Parts: sequence; structure tokens; C-alpha cells
Amino acid sequence: MRNQLAQLTRGAAQIISEAELAEKLLANRPLRVKLGVDPTSADLHLGHTIILRKLRDFQELGHQAVLIIGDFTALIGDPTGRSATRPTITRGEVDRNAETYREQAFKILDHSKTEIVYNGSWLGKLTFEDVIRLNGNVTLQQLLQREDFRDRIKNEQPIHAHEIQYPIMQAYDSVVVKADVELGGTDQLFNILLGRELQKQNGQPQQVVLLTSILEGLDGKQKMSKSLGNYVALNDSPADMFGKLMSISDELMARYYLLLLSRKVPKNEHPLEAKKQLAAEIVATYHSREAANKAKEEWTTRFSEKRLSETELPVLAAQSGDVVTIVVKAFAACAITKSRAEAGRLIKQGSIQLDGAKLRNPTEQIKLSANQILRLDKTHAVRIG
Repeated sequence: MRNQLAQLTRGAAQIISEAELAEKLLANRPLRVKLGVDPTSADLHLGHTIILRKLRDFQELGHQAVLIIGDFTALIGDPTGRSATRPTITRGEVDRNAETYREQAFKILDHSKTEIVYNGSWLGKLTFEDVIRLNGNVTLQQLLQREDFRDRIKNEQPIHAHEIQYPIMQAYDSVVVKADVELGGTDQLFNILLGRELQKQNGQPQQVVLLTSILEGLDGKQKMSKSLGNYVALNDSPADMFGKLMSISDELMARYYLLLLSRKVPKNEHPLEAKKQLAAEIVATYHSREAANKAKEEWTTRFSEKRLSETELPVLAAQSGDVVTIVVKAFAACAITKSRAEAGRLIKQGSIQLDGAKLRNPTEQIKLSANQILRLDKTHAVRIG
């Protein structure tokens, strides 16, 4: 039991409670470990893998993974961490997304040890009377304890009635599947605790809450999210996955090593080489070692100072103008939007190079000629045409 407990709690951000988990493990039976995912988009991303890998830990110790595809709750939309109501999606979108979620989840989970259920199979059958009775187990005061709801009230932003139903529906899932443990990110604490409460009211043993850390997105500021565009999707091509990971800051790299690889950045390793190792290992995990080696070689070729001229790059027309205006246009040629203020900061930091020479004055007037290379950052450059 002690060995299992050590493995299962490794990397956990919060557990309620470790003593309860130890007691359940002592029963010497497979635990039912619940993880719910709402298919609100087509792709799983690296942020999802942290909790999926923890579910895999349970599987490897002989426990039963219960993966709930929230085809019903996705129609409501989880209000967690939202300052405004989520836009609704259609049943068709949910069904298509659910299919891709299944495929991607099994890049990590053991299919033979995973029970997949759809919460629409029970939530969709509830009568209005059933819903009223279910609501009778929860007080409005409990729901309004949520920080996101309190913030909306404080800021005079609306909370729609269907959003209040979401945590109740998620909690009821735990009753239906008889969960022993529920996994979630730290932002799911309220919802999972409510599941414990509903289990108690229904005469069931209460589930253990095991929370994992939230992964920051590529910007290093907000959590990884497709809606924010700061994500690395599991279905990204090896080259895109490698390139995105090479764009993160050195500070964020340390966080990714810890959360995605469960270890620290290699000591005495140059940050660039350490980042290449991180990117290659993640590509190898979700594609193949061969794909990782190829992506690394291509990236190195493309962004080596000596060999940029040999690679295919977006083309920016030859022109004259101040540096900041040209840099904004160059990013646009790479399909990236940068404000003049953002471009100005990059210039002053020495990130912008023209044929290897750093451009540090945003207002300097320059003339670009054909076949010059304007390097924008570690992962983007343009050829002057």
C-alpha cells in the first residue's frame, strides 16, 4: 500500500485526503477512478496529458479507469474559471469532438483497462422532477461560494441559471459511476467536492479528491487552452509540436519538465539543448522517436544562423521603413499578429536580427533587399523577396 500511495500521490497538487486514499488502497480491490472530459473542442492538448498520465498511474497498479465523456455537460459548458458564459455548441459538434477525444486519450491510457461512458446516457434521461429533486441536495449558498461566481456578481456580470446546474451534473456523475477517486485540475476542486457531498447524501462512500497542477500555455501566463491559442495539441504534426515547444521561455521550460516529464531540467545543460531534449521527448511520446529526431533535425537546420538561407521561409517583400513597422509586417507574413508595442519590446531585447546583425532601435530606418533573412525570434524568420 505504501508503494502504491507514493506512486499515486507523486506530483499531486492536492489530495482530500491522503489518509482516505490509503484506507481505500488497504481494501485490496481495484478502485474506480473517475476522470471527466467535456468534448468542447476537437483536440486534446498537453495540459490534458497531466491528468491522463495520473489516470494511467492508477491503471498500471491494477485500478479501473472510468473515463466519462461529457457529451451532456458539454452542452451546458463548465463555468469554472470563466468571467462570462461559455458559448454553446451543437450536439453534432459534441459528437464529432467526442470521437477524437477517444482516439487521443488512448495515446496515454491502456484501452483494455479503461471503461468509457457518456454522461448523456443518464443525464439525458432525467425528468424535470428528477432534476428538481437533484437540485434539492444543493443550496444556492453552496454554489455561490465559487470564486468565479462571486467575481461575476461583484463585477455585475450575469450568471445564467444553466451554469449553476453544471457542478450539480458533474457531481451526480460520481454517484452514477460509484467513483472511489476523482481526478481533476486544481480548478475543479469545487465540482469534485460537490461530488463527495452528493455521494454522502446517496449513502455511498465518498470519493477521494486528487488534483493535479494546471499547465500554463505557451505564453507562460494563462492556462493552456485552445480558445486562447496558447496550446500544443496532441494531434499537432511533429514539426509543429517541436516548434511550439522551442518557443517557450526558459522559465516555462522548467515548469514543463516538471509537469510533463516528471523531472527537473538537466543540470549543466545549455538551455537551448535542454529545450530541444524536452521537445524531442514529447514528440516521441505522442508520435514516434523517428518523428522526433526528424523534427529536431529540421528545426536545427531551419534556425541555425548558418543555414537559414537554405530553408523555405515565408517571404516579405523588399521595402524600406522603420524597424518596428517592418517587424510587425514580418510577423504577419508568418500568420502572427503583433502590436507595435510588442514588436518594439522584441527589438529592444535584441531578438530581431537582419542577416545575423541585431536591430535594437525600433525607429531606425532600414532598407530590405532580396534574399536577406530577417529573424524574428527563436522559431520565426522571413526571407526578403
